[in-house]
Amino acid sequence: MSTVLNNFDTWKHFLADRVEQAKKIGLSEEAISNLAYEIGSFLDERVDPKNDEQRALKEIWDVGDENERKTIARLMVKLVQNS
Repeated sequence: MSTVLNNFDTWKHFLADRVEQAKKIGLSEEAISNLAYEIGSFLDERVDPKNDEQRALKEIWDVGDENERKTIARLMVKLVQNS
């Protein structure tokens, strides 16, 4: 996964593929957003930001409360679905 995280566009493409796979197996938008939140929490706790975009997201994630972090996760899913 570390190579996926080195470049923000690569990360977005990777995430978009995973969102598409989740939809194909029938996961709801809410379930996908919940998974995105869990991934965000994992990355926040265990992965150092690899680029400026990730550093900015981490700083925003760190100042947000749980509801705001869930919103960030939903927005990331929406971002990759629209790219």
